[in-house]
Amino acid sequence: MTLTPPLVLSIVAGYFILLIIIAIITSRGASTDDFFVASNQAPWYLVAFGMIGASISGVTFISIPGAVIHDSFSYFQVVLGYLLGYLFIGTVLMPLYYRLNLISIYTYLETRYGFWAYKTGAFFFLLSRTVGASFRLFLAAGVLQLGLFNAWGVPFELTTLICVFLIWVYTFKGGIKTIIWTDTFQTTFLILAVIVSIFLIKDELNLGWTELVNTVSSSKYSQVFFWDWQDNKNFFKQFFAGAFIAIVMTGLDQDLMQKNLSCKNIQEAQKNMFWFTFVLVFVNILFLSLGVLLYAYASAKGIALPSKTDDLYPMLAFQHFGLVAGIAFLLGIVASTYASADSALASLTTSFCVDFLGVTKMSEQSRQKYVTIVHISFSILLVLMIILFKAINDADPKGSVVKSLFTAAGYTYGPLLGLFSFGLFTKLKVRDAWVPLACLIAPILSYIININSEAWFYGYKFGFEILIVNGILTFLGLLLLVKRKETGN
Repeated sequence: MTLTPPLVLSIVAGYFILLIIIAIITSRGASTDDFFVASNQAPWYLVAFGMIGASISGVTFISIPGAVIHDSFSYFQVVLGYLLGYLFIGTVLMPLYYRLNLISIYTYLETRYGFWAYKTGAFFFLLSRTVGASFRLFLAAGVLQLGLFNAWGVPFELTTLICVFLIWVYTFKGGIKTIIWTDTFQTTFLILAVIVSIFLIKDELNLGWTELVNTVSSSKYSQVFFWDWQDNKNFFKQFFAGAFIAIVMTGLDQDLMQKNLSCKNIQEAQKNMFWFTFVLVFVNILFLSLGVLLYAYASAKGIALPSKTDDLYPMLAFQHFGLVAGIAFLLGIVASTYASADSALASLTTSFCVDFLGVTKMSEQSRQKYVTIVHISFSILLVLMIILFKAINDADPKGSVVKSLFTAAGYTYGPLLGLFSFGLFTKLKVRDAWVPLACLIAPILSYIININSEAWFYGYKFGFEILIVNGILTFLGLLLLVKRKETGN
């Protein structure tokens, strides 16, 4: 027995009914303080566990297993870099945020530089997170389209609208206070889906646990370390890229930091960060191992591989794995995507309300009004962005969503990296009004360098580390804006 459209609909409907019940319970009497930072009363262990789902997302759930055919286990080099990045976040950035008692982390930029740097940093976050959330929801909409709505002739645009509306329903009132609990619920399903898939493949291929481990470790896809300096999978490129990706996409990102700021104090927030790091490394090992096993399963069963690696896991789960594993996959992809997308919508709303509308200076009634309007507006924007990405993906049949996401992040998070690093590691004052220009030029120059790197640098190909180049260029741009009295001129 396989998943049928009525069964898929029942499962998804039941899943969201549970989320809505959780939302109703947790959002009773919720204020905007609850929406923004859960009134700083969130248990650290729930935040840590829920952040796994928010960090992994549907991108990792689908793309990382499928990508091992081309990239082997090279992604684990990025994961190792995460360890260094999260250490910096827990020991440098989080104490700063708690000391300043921030709701939006970009308020720091106003304190350090001035008005225009503050607005620039917040703008680049809004741009970055809108792109990232749209990619993730694009994956979820695609899976639901494949497993449910295609059979009923429902257009992708309507599927997208339904996906985003479901997030709005269970986040519009409680915000982060609700999301901390729903993410815990969703992370559980995400991890269970991977475990169930591994168990099924083990049984289908008649493997013992020792043989299962040997299948993964002896696979031609299980190579972890790459040392060719011209290869975009080179260890040093990916390790340091991973460290900086962790710093900017977690430590300089309102989304995940908003959850950390919901803890009672800095000590609990640091516990959350370090336990989250440990579990995240283990979960990524599971995803990479699952990728090897998916290809081993397809080979053993004589199943033709799809043209897109992102389609491998969904195809096997829906068409070959059977009912239990199909349900587990469906719940896993929905959970992983919504665990990241729901907090993204809340953080986008928070940043725009705090950083651009200044709602912290308003009455609670006015704050509630603006939060509602902004929340709806960003929901509509996400729908439009997902439809755009569908058109882009159709035009590039060999594209990988996870690579597109990190490439985009390399350009949009780079200015944030430069702004925060300059602010933390220098005491120089800059001409604030020119900061937006420096932050605009840096990504443009990074893109030009990236597309010409092989010709200019003797065959060198940039990978995720283009993020570092972008940050350095922003840093250098800020140096050019240093006020004369600070330079001694």
